[in-house]
Amino acid sequence: MIFDFRLKVFYTVAQRLSFTKAASELFITQPAVTKHIKELEQQLSVQLFKRNGNNIALTPAGKILEKYAEKIFQTYTELETELAQLNNLEAGTLHIGASTTVAQTILPKLLAMFKKTYPKVTFNFIQANTDQITQLVLAEKIDIAIVEGAAHSPQLSYTDFIKDEIVLVTSANNKLSKKAEITPKQLPSIPLVLREAGSGTLDVIFNALAAVQINPKDLNIEIQLESSIAIKQYLLYSETATFLSIQSVVSELKYNELSIIDVKGLEIFRTFQFIQLHGKHSKLIELFKRFCLVNYNLK
Repeated sequence: MIFDFRLKVFYTVAQRLSFTKAASELFITQPAVTKHIKELEQQLSVQLFKRNGNNIALTPAGKILEKYAEKIFQTYTELETELAQLNNLEAGTLHIGASTTVAQTILPKLLAMFKKTYPKVTFNFIQANTDQITQLVLAEKIDIAIVEGAAHSPQLSYTDFIKDEIVLVTSANNKLSKKAEITPKQLPSIPLVLREAGSGTLDVIFNALAAVQINPKDLNIEIQLESSIAIKQYLLYSETATFLSIQSVVSELKYNELSIIDVKGLEIFRTFQFIQLHGKHSKLIELFKRFCLVNYNLK
């Protein structure tokens, strides 16, 4: 994709209103984000963000640039579409897979946008946990997948997609939601509902807890369920808490159904990745990957 990377940096910061989160998503350092924004402001002779302590907001000029940046990226997508048509990339079949969190929170919008952009491309879609999706890719049942988790197979090619944060949440009616912060040592006393064994999310959570000296065997696990949707419903009718992707609870936080509980010293981040067999590359697969990378954070 041919675009000024500084504009991509600006657009990501504008969407997240956080230099730290933008750096994480773009796989660059926070000083690099600051440098790109400063250079863009100098180039345009305007201030793009107002800074108030740790918080930032778009200036009037920033809001204008955000509006046009979105149009520019859409134009690039249309450009890719027309160029792809010259190479007969607008037709074909893709077998796509995704681990549960990605399948339920990120991929539906991308698949709809991809189908609208490339109407002659057909695709089959499979959702399962990370271990199951990985096995399907290895068995050549899936062309490309997006998964979470840290496990790596030497037979597979891994490409970073986006970074995600996992947070501790509970029902807004739970007394735990009134606590501003808890310590990791308090976690074993909290009844938890977690994902099933084989879940990439669960692996990431356990690894992060081990780093703060919490043994997963000491946790009070009330039940394990196979999807974030089921877990969120369980939370609403119980006194439990859970660790979920921030991507999967945006709506519930907005409508004050769930609340985030801060755990002192505990930050859980993971990277969603594209996986495919080494040597299994096609123009259609690469087109899908590029489309996801460019469009995942567009409104």
